[in-house]
Amino acid sequence: MILHRTLSIGTRGSPLALAQAREVQEALAAALDCAVEHLPLTVVRTGGDIIQDRPLAEAGGKGLFTRELDEALLAGHIDIAVHSAKDVPTRLADGLVLAGCLTREDPRDAFISLRSPSLQQLPAGASVGTASLRRSALVRAVRPDIRVVLLRGNIETRLKRLTDGVVDATLLAMAGLNRMGYQRHVTRRLEPEVFLPAVGQGAIAVCARRGDDTVWAALAHIVDPVTSQAVAMERAFLDALDGSCRMPIAGYARPTETGFRFSGMVLRPDGSDSLSVERACGPAEATACGRAAGEALRAELPAGFLD
Repeated sequence: MILHRTLSIGTRGSPLALAQAREVQEALAAALDCAVEHLPLTVVRTGGDIIQDRPLAEAGGKGLFTRELDEALLAGHIDIAVHSAKDVPTRLADGLVLAGCLTREDPRDAFISLRSPSLQQLPAGASVGTASLRRSALVRAVRPDIRVVLLRGNIETRLKRLTDGVVDATLLAMAGLNRMGYQRHVTRRLEPEVFLPAVGQGAIAVCARRGDDTVWAALAHIVDPVTSQAVAMERAFLDALDGSCRMPIAGYARPTETGFRFSGMVLRPDGSDSLSVERACGPAEATACGRAAGEALRAELPAGFLD
């Protein structure tokens, strides 16, 4: 494919967001055989970057890190928006489409602590810092005696708070640590079987305007079908639950030789109760299977469980 126009790539300005945007930029430059100068990065500051003093659920929930990028995309100020897939709302603004995802990085969470080799071995009453409702609920399910405290900011900020003794431990996505070269800080990788990841975790999503054939043709060279199908399955599960950052929901579609094996979970915020669902299907049924898993789980939830 020959690129006949400059394509502007929109991104947040955090170090991790820029690393992800450069990954997209470099993949496109290689696929289209063009210079990165034809694929300039445009930094857009989002509400999630500005609001740092309260949990995401209280600050606006899902979309807090994507809304301004979506507006720039619709206005034509950028041609491609790069997001962490776990930040993308299940329903996009009219005129925008999730074109797909790049090959997924490690989807697991990482336990990081200078005091303990594992979450289970933290001293009674120790503090774990996180801004994620899912992580908070999963921590409380394993260790009800642990104090979960709000910890916002980029990876560097959270690691510094740990070093400064503000918290005894924290949880971060392995994908972000890998992309930033911070694997050395990891105390323990948490397997999905015991600490289910967020929907879309580890995947870079690219969004575009509906009908922009040049961008769609370009992105087709870099999106990974398996990752895109897996994330679509997870997002369908979340959508069926009417999910947002306001409720602790986890979901992960693991690729298999014949398709995908999906695990989903909804928890009470205090970790006192949870419901789970498992499904397996072929690639063609991934989205429908994810939605069916969400609908089945929703039907089992007691009244008020998601309130």
